[in-house]
Amino acid sequence: MRKSMFPLLLLITYTASFAAKENIYTKTAPQPIGIYSQAIKTGNTIYISGQIPIDPKTGNIIEGNFKDQVRQALKNVKEIAKAAGGNLDDIVKVSVYLTDLNNFSVVNEVMLESFNIPYPARAVIEIKALPKSATVEIEAVMRLNNADSNKISS
Repeated sequence: MRKSMFPLLLLITYTASFAAKENIYTKTAPQPIGIYSQAIKTGNTIYISGQIPIDPKTGNIIEGNFKDQVRQALKNVKEIAKAAGGNLDDIVKVSVYLTDLNNFSVVNEVMLESFNIPYPARAVIEIKALPKSATVEIEAVMRLNNADSNKISS
């Protein structure tokens, strides 16, 4: 009977290791303005919540043009990625929410400055409004290799 239980226990242990989730938090990115985490780690995958162009020091949307705002939103994503033990090169999927799709080319310019080949998969979606009247929000999914998955900082 003991031998027949071993595969079941192994499966339960294996499944539980993937079900665990860990909160990722850093003071170098804006505080959440709702009921959510800056990011969640499960296994080697990090789900980074949408970031708007908030200056983490002031809690306000930064002044400046649209390109500056995209850069700030992406900087916030980068800081959370760093806290999770990764960097922008570890990001595999980006979703960009814009209140004006005419800014699509500016997003491409900033992405070109920020990411290396192979670029992450991406979706750009126009929506009616964002929190704090922001014009851009960026969320990301990051995958860490096994060697990086234990290097979480805060």
